[in-house]
Amino acid sequence: MRWLRPLAVTALCASLAACSTSPTGRSQLLLLSDDQLNEMGRQAFTQYQQDLPSADAASQRYVQCITRAIVEVLPEQQRSQQWSVQVFESEQANAFALPGGYMGVNSGMLDIAENQNQLASVIGHEIAHVLANHSNERASTESATQLGLSVLSSTSGIENQQLLGVLGMGAEYGILLPFSRRHESEADVIGLRLMAEAGFDPRASVTLWENMQAASGGGARPPGWMSTHPSQGQRIEGLQAEMQGAMQVYEQARNAGRTPNCPRP
Repeated sequence: MRWLRPLAVTALCASLAACSTSPTGRSQLLLLSDDQLNEMGRQAFTQYQQDLPSADAASQRYVQCITRAIVEVLPEQQRSQQWSVQVFESEQANAFALPGGYMGVNSGMLDIAENQNQLASVIGHEIAHVLANHSNERASTESATQLGLSVLSSTSGIENQQLLGVLGMGAEYGILLPFSRRHESEADVIGLRLMAEAGFDPRASVTLWENMQAASGGGARPPGWMSTHPSQGQRIEGLQAEMQGAMQVYEQARNAGRTPNCPRP
């Protein structure tokens, strides 16, 4: 039954001391090793690069410029890890994050995001997924409830294909990591602050979701890749609730000379 799941997670946290805390202070269950997940992220990203066409060089420079600006304001430990981002040629307005700092942005997202500030809200959101260990949390929770602790206790008992399935890596492109609504909302909050700290206007995040809303036909049913996401309206409300604090961070960043300039192709 559904009510047993949170009880099981709580029990695991108590018995295994496997609980951690997200950047927003939320308790998390993290059972899997970073090294294992990061390697899986690398393998999945390599597969993406082999299977999907890469976008033009100008689009790559544009997205990488925005990514660098946000990465530069991360704490030293996170800033020094390897971050890889690539733009893939696809009309679907989507982006994804993988363990290890691997990120992909579809060229269709560049049509929705009209300027660097709007795209920075997308990049900040994906970086937030990585910083908050959402893939580990999701895989840990699924593993604890579906595979059982007996499987997790033995590395030799964890088949790559099983964990790939838990992570959602076997799903069709665009829903590689179907994070929960809670994860999406948390990534929105963290990403909003990140983009503001980097000197990108956080108000553009609301405009981006208004664009997404218009592109999906307003009240029309959201595309399949958004099935585990909050609605556009909920995203906008959540961002607006955090906007006052984000604007203060943005003004401080601008006063400190952080004025990113990433020309849109």
